[in-house]
Amino acid sequence: MFDHAYQNYMDHAYPADELMPLTCRGRVRGLEPSRGDVDDALGKFSLTLIDTLDTLVLLNKTTEFEAAVRRVLSDVRLDNDIVVSVFETNIRVLGGLLGGHSMAVMLKEGGQHMQWYQDELLHMAKDLGLRLLPAFNTSSGLPYPRVNLKYGVRGPETRTGTETDTCTACAGTIILEFAALSRFTGDPVFEAHARRALDFLWEKRQRNSNLVGTTINIHSGEWVRRDSGVGAGIDSYYEYLLKAYILLGDDLFLERFNIHYASIMKYISQPPLLLDVHIHKPLLPARTWMDSLLAFFPGLQVLKGDIRPAIETHEMLYQVTKKHNFLPEAFTTDFRVHWAQHPLRPEFAESTYFLYKATGDPYYLEAGRTILDNLNRFARVPCGFAAMKDVRTGSHEDRMDSFFLAEMFKYLFLLFAEAEDLPFDVEDYIFTTEAHLLPLSLSTAPHSSSIPSNRTSEEELDDSNFDWTCPNTRLLFPDPAYPGNLRDPIRSAVDKSCPRFTREPGMGRPPLRAQDFMANNPEHLELLRRMGVSLIHLKDGRVQLVQHATQAVSAVAAEDGVRFMQEMMELSSQQQKEQLPPRAIQIVSHPFFGRVVLTAGPAQFGTDLSKSSTGLRGFVTVAEPYSGCAEITNAEYVRGHIALLQRGQCMFAEKARHIQKAGAIGGIVIDDNEGSSSDTAPLFQMAGDGRSTDDITMPLLFLFHKEGNILLEALKEYREVEVLLSDKARDRGVTLLPHICLPKCYNSSLSCLDLNLQLL
Repeated sequence: MFDHAYQNYMDHAYPADELMPLTCRGRVRGLEPSRGDVDDALGKFSLTLIDTLDTLVLLNKTTEFEAAVRRVLSDVRLDNDIVVSVFETNIRVLGGLLGGHSMAVMLKEGGQHMQWYQDELLHMAKDLGLRLLPAFNTSSGLPYPRVNLKYGVRGPETRTGTETDTCTACAGTIILEFAALSRFTGDPVFEAHARRALDFLWEKRQRNSNLVGTTINIHSGEWVRRDSGVGAGIDSYYEYLLKAYILLGDDLFLERFNIHYASIMKYISQPPLLLDVHIHKPLLPARTWMDSLLAFFPGLQVLKGDIRPAIETHEMLYQVTKKHNFLPEAFTTDFRVHWAQHPLRPEFAESTYFLYKATGDPYYLEAGRTILDNLNRFARVPCGFAAMKDVRTGSHEDRMDSFFLAEMFKYLFLLFAEAEDLPFDVEDYIFTTEAHLLPLSLSTAPHSSSIPSNRTSEEELDDSNFDWTCPNTRLLFPDPAYPGNLRDPIRSAVDKSCPRFTREPGMGRPPLRAQDFMANNPEHLELLRRMGVSLIHLKDGRVQLVQHATQAVSAVAAEDGVRFMQEMMELSSQQQKEQLPPRAIQIVSHPFFGRVVLTAGPAQFGTDLSKSSTGLRGFVTVAEPYSGCAEITNAEYVRGHIALLQRGQCMFAEKARHIQKAGAIGGIVIDDNEGSSSDTAPLFQMAGDGRSTDDITMPLLFLFHKEGNILLEALKEYREVEVLLSDKARDRGVTLLPHICLPKCYNSSLSCLDLNLQLL
């Protein structure tokens, strides 16, 4: 598989940065349509070849490696007038050169290969490091996100330096490569700059939660995006803190990592899920989906020595992979596709390798086989391997990123390799986030004492932060079946096929049935706990259920929990099949005239707007109380109007009954979760309250916060706002005028008529 990918790159793409496997040619920046930020990794420096250097050695392709190094030295230029990502260039190109140098030195010392080598790759690495350094010329020490390889930053010819924001991972994923460059060359300037950036990020952590945000202002240090997780935008910051300790031996990095890790496990980790939270309100989920980059985290947990949650999260990722053939770029907490792309990312293979190394469990060889089979079945094309444009349809994208060769084949080869298959001992090296190999001997390499310790008075080392060391897994899991007990409930939650236990007859009261379950019933929640079922409240108002059979109070309770989960999945599946399409709320009064249409969710009760040809038209008014959970006190204003209500405090059906009693002709419930939007959260049907809702005869629709705010702002500004509730928006080529009251002299039985004027 590697030969197929590598040879097609060399035959059809080199010296371009990437192979375009569908059109069998190289991707040269500026000659192909721009892909936005994705293209910032391309610098006209034969990216894929440099990224692949140490993979060639690991796969015993020494002759090809030697030829590749000669090509890099003769063909690659690093002084191109081109703007590149500091982060991507550091991990892929600088890391690739350093990994290649490490391999060249190792082979030369072996006495059979690379005898001509005189640190040429290291000289190139230092040249590149010096070209990246101008990005660090900020008051904070955080690097600009982009740099011009020829002109640096901030000058007019650089076309960079005007940026104000960078991602946490972008600024915090420098230390391994820069410290290695300093240790290899004896020049401390690179390590010093990387440490300064890490120190600044540490100082700017949220002190109560000890979490960091996703995006930070490089000048002021203010958090621009305050959501925090372990996926895109933050992932490798945490990875590099732990690995910097491993590579450099500085306890400070381990202490910081352990403090962050404790907060991750407290707020973000809800095994098997890893959910983003707000750094200032860490108990509040920030989104209802996960991105595929977090798949590296179980591997990092293995390095940390925390195996159990690593097994659980990996199992969830494995089941999602089996469900969709690949990990979608993002997927919801109920494991549906959120973003359907898959650019052949290697993080899941990485964690699979680390878990196999830690446990020796052949189960992870099966997971690796699944990855291999799916790559060959769905991604392999005549000129390489093509990224998946949509995992649901199997459509391809003309893209094969350099990390596919740099990482995917390293981890898969290592997963299946025996010791005699490897040309060197990988335990002597650490993997960067791009899987480049840096020798652990760098920890004893001479480095300048001018690099400050960066330890503040409040950072006295706490011995409790060093309690975790990698355990012997035979002692951790003395029962060989124990890891399986962790995995089975998660597999059930994803693929809806639960294991069955033998029930002891005559024991236990009748179990809780899914159709009777009420999430706000304390007795039901206690029954869930006894069955080993945990309940997670999601931001969009739904709940996530996960069962851990080992946490049930008894085998009988565990069986009840399994049955409950199976029923709940079937019920959920049935509701999804019955799910109605979105509804529309169209603002038809002045000055909107139907041009503003808000996406709304339907209710499982009340008038079905899909069966109405005209929909429901009326003026809106805010109900009091706004929650709609008590008798309406402004009934004289609600009567004949469409009432606006806030979500929360009681069931949707209860709100509907209160406003209907007050004389409302319809209702709109607005989400109380600030920032929620139909752009990012899936619509759902508002459920009833478990009893008959035949008495509710008017329509009720749901708006997320963003859309609801548009309606509320319109009401605030124009006082009288008329809307049309319908199954889909009416033609906006027709101006929908508000009610026009005609003079009494028109001897008409109607004083108000709806008029439509056709726009020509």
